[in-house]
Amino acid sequence: MDKQNYIDSLNSPRFSGIKTFMRLPHTTDLTNVDFAVVGIPFDTGCSFATGSRFGPQSIREASTILKPYNPILKVDVFQYCKGIDYGDVLVIPGYIEDTYTAIEQGLQPIVDAGAIPVCLGGDHSITLAELRAVVKKHGPVALIHFDSHSDTGDLYFGRPYNHGTTFRRAMEEGLILPNHILQIGLRGPLYSPEQFDYAQSHGFEQLTNWDIREMGFEKVIEKIQEKTAGCPVFVTFDIDFLDAAYAPGTGTPEICGFNTFEAQFLMLKGLQGTNIIGIDLVEVLPAADSPGMITSYAAAGILFDFLSLIADRKRNL
Repeated sequence: MDKQNYIDSLNSPRFSGIKTFMRLPHTTDLTNVDFAVVGIPFDTGCSFATGSRFGPQSIREASTILKPYNPILKVDVFQYCKGIDYGDVLVIPGYIEDTYTAIEQGLQPIVDAGAIPVCLGGDHSITLAELRAVVKKHGPVALIHFDSHSDTGDLYFGRPYNHGTTFRRAMEEGLILPNHILQIGLRGPLYSPEQFDYAQSHGFEQLTNWDIREMGFEKVIEKIQEKTAGCPVFVTFDIDFLDAAYAPGTGTPEICGFNTFEAQFLMLKGLQGTNIIGIDLVEVLPAADSPGMITSYAAAGILFDFLSLIADRKRNL
């Protein structure tokens, strides 16, 4: 495709200009767009440390270092895809249900235009509203969920909406396909041994960090491919899937996680060729990041791999 609308960092310094994702054009014109990057700067659903409302701007800043060619998939994203930075959803701080409405309304034009929303969080509560938006067009979806937490709790302080209840609500609302749900990387202490009972009894397959280390990555890749075959797929990536050594800037870090290479290996091998219709990356908390923005750089790199998967599939259709 014609790449003239994309800024060439060999001719324009990366440290200049407005910080859009990968220096994409900031526009709401969805003509022939394949994917639209959208910020959702909301963190009212957090149960511990807040500040992920600043995640989208930090990820955008880190993304200026990215280049368009993925040498693993051997694909130039912008040769096969047209992408834009759509800006941010106008969230309502402190009001989660009103913000859900705003997210649905904000994403609907993107989904209706046939573009893939690529959402930058924000906390993990936002994924429920994203799923509501994509399901209106695609119907219930397969879910591939990278996270240290299952987010299938019921109530927090008697309230149904929180970043720890997202996927229980999604199942109750019929947004995700039973037996096509894979949660990858769960770890850390629990409130009780029954904490995963609801998910497992409703068709969620859950792989803990311990499971993955014992079974090996190739088996996990096979499971991702099995769960996504023939389905529209939503991929959600909580940055705390990574070990705190690689992603300290998050609100609920857990030890014994994965490194960035392992995350990349699972994504690129497991999701290649899948029909991805929506993506988000959540829970980046810049104020807790170490010097050097390593969490935001990790997030930007993971998002680039997702865009590479979109381009690779389009190339091969």
